[in-house]
Amino acid sequence: MKYDVIVIGSGPGGYVAANRAAQLGLKTACIEKEKSLGGTCLNVGCIPSKALLQSTEHYAWLQKESKNHGIECADVKVDFTKMMQRKSEVVKGLTDGVAGLFKKYSVDRIDGTAKFTSKNSVDVNGQTLEAANFIIATGSEPIALPFLPFDEKTVVSSTGALALPKIPKKMAVIGGGVIGVEIASVYSRLGTEITIIEMLDFICAGMDESLSKSLLQILKKQGLTFHLGTKLAKAEKKNGGFVLTLEGKEPSSLETEVVLVAIGRRPYTKGLGLEEIGLKLNKGFIEVNGNFQSSIPHIYAIGDLIEGPMLAHKASEEGVAAAEIIAGKQGQVNYMAIPNVIYTHPEVASIGLTEKEAKEKNLDIIIGNCAFRANPRARCAGDTDGFVKVIGAGLKKHLVGMHIIGPHASELISEGMMAIEKRANLQEIAQSPNAHPTFSEAIKEACGQALGISVNL
Repeated sequence: MKYDVIVIGSGPGGYVAANRAAQLGLKTACIEKEKSLGGTCLNVGCIPSKALLQSTEHYAWLQKESKNHGIECADVKVDFTKMMQRKSEVVKGLTDGVAGLFKKYSVDRIDGTAKFTSKNSVDVNGQTLEAANFIIATGSEPIALPFLPFDEKTVVSSTGALALPKIPKKMAVIGGGVIGVEIASVYSRLGTEITIIEMLDFICAGMDESLSKSLLQILKKQGLTFHLGTKLAKAEKKNGGFVLTLEGKEPSSLETEVVLVAIGRRPYTKGLGLEEIGLKLNKGFIEVNGNFQSSIPHIYAIGDLIEGPMLAHKASEEGVAAAEIIAGKQGQVNYMAIPNVIYTHPEVASIGLTEKEAKEKNLDIIIGNCAFRANPRARCAGDTDGFVKVIGAGLKKHLVGMHIIGPHASELISEGMMAIEKRANLQEIAQSPNAHPTFSEAIKEACGQALGISVNL
């Protein structure tokens, strides 16, 4: 069987690339080794974690906030089995949806593991498939500690953490990045005693420093314990759990029932036979040019396999662009306009340059802020933690960065995305009318505050 395009991997990069290629009239197949489509994101990552974050946020609100709204909720209980069942139902609905899209766009689904047998062919379960072009979208896998391998029961990656059979009494989280703080938030709300161990002196590296500091203080108030500037030196089994020895500014030890290792992810290329066909790798990543072409021009790579943040929506944009380039169109991705989100409560979202990055580029910048405690809608909702921070640069003060910690930050950041895409400046945003009262008014006011024209701050 010969195709115009074969996509290897059906995650948010792969399935989107396959659908777009088929839309453009290319005979397309997508190879997936797992039973369900959707990759890490839909099956064991973005979607199940957000389903649990939503469920536990409702629970936490009923426990701690509802009385402030005049709603008394006595004896609120968690049915953890039902919560996990709902999570699985959400996942199944979306993975089934991907299968439906393949049928809609006539993408051939090939079940099995792909291995290149030449530069123009792959073997799948003994069957040889040929293509004029390939898009590799096999994603990434969690990194384990050498002395503490995953068993997905007591030493878990994000995959195991999202499928625990019961709520643990204690959980130690190794790594204070996005995955660590999100999963920690899930179980903290359910009553688990959480300790986060991070080698750096701050959490969520890559975020604007102001967001990182604010999120740390908020999570501490929510009951999470942090050991920053600290590393895990040793783990000894005890009573079905572990005793962890920590090295840092204040050496210590702690007992825990479950250890979540969230120290990062690495590209997943094992078994693909890339070395055998001479495709170049760099520290595990596939080297690509600006058109997502590898060292073998008709083999493309996207998503977590190439340099850049490991984000599902980044992979999707790259998948569309790669398919369009193969079809002879001008596919491209504006990386400046790709947001990054942390789904804690409050949510954290960021796009463009951080203040530090803008200064390192020697840009002429101005900065504006608006705290959500000054936002009428946030006051009505009783959700006033956090702020909006905007960064304008250049003669016209075009928006080059927006950083939000607060209610619905994941949705609000889209305004920053559109502004950066359209090269809007702070004055244009500040003078655009917003519905009142809305959370989005905080963006308008932050821009106005930067320019000295806000009438509400």
